[in-house]
Amino acid sequence: MEKEELLKSEIEKIGIHLNSLQLEQFMKYYELLIEWNSVMNLTAITEYDQVVQKHFVDSISMVNVLDKQYLISDKKKVIDIGTGAGFPGIPLKIVFPNLQITLLDSLNKRIKFLNEVIEKLNLKDIEAIHGRAEDYAKQVKYREQYDICVSRAVANLATLSEYCIPYVKEKGYFISYKSETIDEELEDSQNAIKKLGGRLDGIEKFVLPGTDIKRAIVKIKKEKATEKKYPRKAGMPLKEPLK
Repeated sequence: MEKEELLKSEIEKIGIHLNSLQLEQFMKYYELLIEWNSVMNLTAITEYDQVVQKHFVDSISMVNVLDKQYLISDKKKVIDIGTGAGFPGIPLKIVFPNLQITLLDSLNKRIKFLNEVIEKLNLKDIEAIHGRAEDYAKQVKYREQYDICVSRAVANLATLSEYCIPYVKEKGYFISYKSETIDEELEDSQNAIKKLGGRLDGIEKFVLPGTDIKRAIVKIKKEKATEKKYPRKAGMPLKEPLK
């Protein structure tokens, strides 16, 4: 019970109140994360309170830049690029069950883990797919089909923008989870964001509740369709970020 209380109180710090089902789902998610982490590398963070703050609360902190009402209206489509162990996609799905979520990762064994989480937590309207962001972004089924693209992946913002913006519908958003030291990176990626059809629509800097970790969430709005030549072939966005 103490663990559930800690989870509940930490998430309440960002204005989210969990019901008993959501608490149960988060607890099960944590158990599966630790169980699978013993046989494959999912996360270096394993202490319960650290997972709650640095993975669960951090994932949901998108509410700092996107209004909760926006997230619960209609059935918003969300894609999580480079989801890894399911962050931020699965915590967002638990908190906002109406979201339709696609989790994309390039490592197949992580997809197996994610499918187990989806099944054990009895989550609906969520899929985990294996592949590279550059390849799926060329497919009609995925290109410019999402209201929101999220990514906590560790990469330069210009690179991430080329991975992510092609998935976003016009008037939709790309939300990038970053550390606080974002200013220079943001400046360097402005042209790339514009080339891809986006514009910077806000940045929220904050300290992760209960920690001294400084975070930034970058909100990019999609203003026009992305040219078909983007993203470039696999490997190029990382090797040669757009200028």
